[in-house]
Amino acid sequence: MVITLFVVTMGAGAILGFMNELTADAISASQTKAQEEAIASVLPKFDKLAKSYKVLNKGDKDSLEIFPALDANGNVVGRAVKTYTNNGFSGHIDIMVGLDNTNKISGFQVLQHQETPGLGSKMQEWFSTPKEGKNNSIIGLDPSKTNMTVTKDGGDIDAITAATISSRAFLDALRRASAIEGNTDATTGATTKHNESKGGES
Repeated sequence: MVITLFVVTMGAGAILGFMNELTADAISASQTKAQEEAIASVLPKFDKLAKSYKVLNKGDKDSLEIFPALDANGNVVGRAVKTYTNNGFSGHIDIMVGLDNTNKISGFQVLQHQETPGLGSKMQEWFSTPKEGKNNSIIGLDPSKTNMTVTKDGGDIDAITAATISSRAFLDALRRASAIEGNTDATTGATTKHNESKGGES
């Protein structure tokens, strides 16, 4: 019985290992394509991307990845920032944020989250589509001139109805993306500095 169990376990392990090897390239290609599509969706019109680089903000444990976008003449027209927060109602959230060359938010894409369906999961729609009588859309805002926290906490942005925790987390990720300091421009080597904005589900 022990020998049979050992053989079955080894066989199952070998099959799983083989399937993992077989699908690894396809999964990687799919993830790369999804990331490229997210970058394109959050940035102003651009011709190519410069080499990405990573930055670790002071006080953070995980780095952010920066994707500078260039026009046909090699001028920077914006940058996409892959940012995150661990403060969601269900934990970790990944977001791709676009900032144009005036530091205004040109777009964003929620890449990964486990927020409550119908509540926190509304992040993408709520923070990109203006609602009558609400200050909810972040598109076109300059994080260095806007208090990117929810109005309940004294900020400028209205939270998703009944999803304050998810809203706080989303804006935490946005502040993290806009608080990059002492970065090196991947195309010129020049040091740049960007200002940090001040600043249970309910």
